[in-house]
Order: sequence, then C-alpha cells, then structure tokens
Amino acid sequence: MGYEMKQTRRGFLKTLAAAPVIASITGCRSEFPPNILVLCADDMRSDMFGEGGNGVIGTPNIDRLARDGVLFENNFVTTSICPVSRASIFTGLYARCHGVHGFKTALGEELHRLSYPHRLRNAGYRTGFVGKYGVPHAGGEEGAASRFDYFKGVGGQGHYVAPGRAHLTEHLGDQALEFLESSRGGEPWNLSVSFKAPHVQDEVPPYFINDPRFDDLYDSLQLPPFSHMDGRYYDSLPEFLRAGTESRIRWERRFSSPEKWEESVKRYYALIHGLDVQVGRILGKIEAMRQLGNTVIIFTSDNGLFLGERGWAGKWYMHEESIRTPMIVCDPRRSDTAGVRRREMTLNIDVCPTILDLADLAVPDSMNGRALTPLLRGEEASWRHEWFYEHLLENPKIPKSEGIRRDRWKYFVFPETGPPPYEEMYDLTADPRETVNLATSPDHEEIRSVLRSRREVWIENLEAWSIDRPWVDPT
Repeated sequence: MGYEMKQTRRGFLKTLAAAPVIASITGCRSEFPPNILVLCADDMRSDMFGEGGNGVIGTPNIDRLARDGVLFENNFVTTSICPVSRASIFTGLYARCHGVHGFKTALGEELHRLSYPHRLRNAGYRTGFVGKYGVPHAGGEEGAASRFDYFKGVGGQGHYVAPGRAHLTEHLGDQALEFLESSRGGEPWNLSVSFKAPHVQDEVPPYFINDPRFDDLYDSLQLPPFSHMDGRYYDSLPEFLRAGTESRIRWERRFSSPEKWEESVKRYYALIHGLDVQVGRILGKIEAMRQLGNTVIIFTSDNGLFLGERGWAGKWYMHEESIRTPMIVCDPRRSDTAGVRRREMTLNIDVCPTILDLADLAVPDSMNGRALTPLLRGEEASWRHEWFYEHLLENPKIPKSEGIRRDRWKYFVFPETGPPPYEEMYDLTADPRETVNLATSPDHEEIRSVLRSRREVWIENLEAWSIDRPWVDPT
C-alpha cells in the first residue's frame, strides 16, 4: 500500500529528511549463520503501518521490510499485556506454561534457558538487548543484564522525555547502533530492540508523547471515526465491563471527546512514525556494515490497542483491536518469497522457535509455538486452525478472560463473573468487525457448546504441560 499520507509541504520535507529508506534488503547468501534482528513495538496494532492497510502513517522502512519479506496478515498474541506477551515471545510458551501473568512473577531460571537469547548465546552468537525489557526478573536489571553480552534494558515503562537525552525512541536507536558498531566481523549476532513506542506515558498528559520534531506531522489531517465509535457496544455491556474498569478510566483520559480522540490518535501515529525512523537508521547501519544480506529481521509488537473503539482504551480483552499485531519476517537470503503475504494464524509464541530454526538450532519439543520457517519457504504446510487466549492478571479493574480463536469462530468468557459467566461469540466470516454477539443466540447453541468444551480442553492440557515432555496442540 505504501506511503500515501496527505500532509503539508513542511511536514513532507520533514519526513523525507528524518526517515532514511533502504532501497532493497534482499541480498546474497552467506556461508555464515545469519544475524537476527528482532524489532518489537509496544501497543502497535496490525493495521497501523502502510503495508498493514494504513494509508496515513509514514512507515516507509517497516513497509520495505514487508515488501522484501513475508507479511503474516493474521498474527495474534496469546495474552494481550506487555510482560506476559514478552515472556511468550522470549520462550515460545503460553502464559500458563511460563507462569508470568502480570508484572511481579519472575520468569524462572529453567524457562530462561529455553529462551532464544540464551540458546543463541550458547551457540556462539553475540547477544544484545535494547529498550523495554518487560519480563519480570528475580535479579532485577542486573540479573537481566547478565544474560546478554550487551544490555541497555529499560526498567518498568521508561520515560519518553528525560533531561540531557534525546527522545526515548531515538535514544534506543542510538543504543542499537552502538551495539552494531561494537560487533566483530565474522561473529553472528542477535539484537533485540524493544521500543516503548507507541505506548502511552501512563497518567502523563498528553499521554502519547511523541518526538517534538513530529508534533505537527499530522496537523492537516481530518481523521474519520474508527469502527465501534458510536457507543452502542459499550452501552450493551454488563456493569462489570463499564464504569470503573481500567479500560474505561483510560478512555476518559484519552478519548472521551472528539478533540481528545483526534489529538491522541495523531500523537499515536507520530510515535509510530518516529519508531519507523529508527528502524531506517538501524537498517542503514547494517547496510553500511555490509551485513544486510545476511541479517534476518523480525518486526512485531507485544499486543494491540483500543483507540477509543468499543468505548475503551488499553488492551487486555480478546477483540481484534487488542490481540492482532504485525508480524513481518524479512530473510534477505530468500528473495523468492519477497512480498509474500500469508493468511495462516500465527502467534507471538512462534517467534522463539522461528529464531532457533533460522539459526539452525534445535527447537525444544516442549515449546507451544511453531517455527514459521516452512511458511517462509513458501510451503503449503499443515498449520493451526485453533488457538487459546488467556488473560489472568490479578487486577480488580481488569476482568480475567479466556477464549478460543478459530479461522471462523471466536468465543471468549469472563470466568469470574456471573453465574452464568458473561460470554461473547462471533462468526468472523460473516461479521469480521465483531458487531453481533452470538453467545446467547439459540441458533448457535451447537457451536457455542463446542467452543466452551474446547476452552476446557485447552486449559487441562496447558496446566498439564511440562518442560521435559513434548507439546502437541490438543485435538
């Protein structure tokens, strides 16, 4: 789709000056193991870049990754909250298996040994981490740092603006370049860059605190309302999902008037543009090092985000706005699949096994995720048609939820409500925007019963998971 933003001449020139674009990422094969660059945004939805369908945000570098790599159009997170999703990205496991459900429980030592940074380092890779670490660690930042050759992790949420320092997004770009400059020729490396953007600065107006260079980038835009903005969905909800929930409290701060909504969304867009600028800087550095042809690049996000839809802000729930995220894998050694789009359902838990397989390392049988490499090769591989969603954070303002996602059907329940517990179910083929809740429809009793049963089967199997036993998705 490309970069089709209408803007002022001043803004257009600013964009061109700020965002270097790599002409092509495809290159020749190398006899050396590939370098692996993992770029993770924070709270970036799947529809928030050009090749993902957004014709407004300037994302030429992310778009180039999609055009030179494989774009997975149906990528999801198995839990939509930062620390849990990041633990799943590291380990290839569902939350019930890695045990991280919130911000306090540390990822265990045995599970760290399952993670891609640990396994790549043991295999001779030089490993680096830059940005929002996000995964609770028993030893704090010092303990996390000991697991990498280069560590510039940010504790907690971090701050976009700090005295004597560039905007955090640019600062992380600087640190990524520092890692690359200190790499030695012939030594494979793995760098994970975990941006804070486009996450809000919680409780600090105007919340989406973009780089001041991009403050007026979208001033001339008139944004059309998104779907589910008329309040009908919110008005239909039971009381436990309305006033007093974290999703509604944050909506009041950011989106409760047309003016607030427009300012917040434009700032969210500017944060994504700023992130794209740093992606361009990082790719440009790798190209200058003459390593771009042997560097696999993965671009994804830890979860999606409600931007006022359904009367909410934040994430957490199982609607598409919250769980659907970008997934791009650009392997320059495979120019034959450049620009391919795959429709299979892929997950955040697939990142770790994919990285291990790309590095020609064994993927542990106990991992819940699957290596995407057959799909990257263009094969018609047997693939999942069902997966499990869980959000078990202990927070009185964020109700727990679980569910089943299939190609056609979505079912989720808030198990601690009721009785009976509140449920939602959607026919995604007929109703992709999830407008008609079929959970109480007598015409859909049979499929509802099947999906309820499947939820119980998944829970039983995940709770019986063991690191020393092979995992197979329940049938």
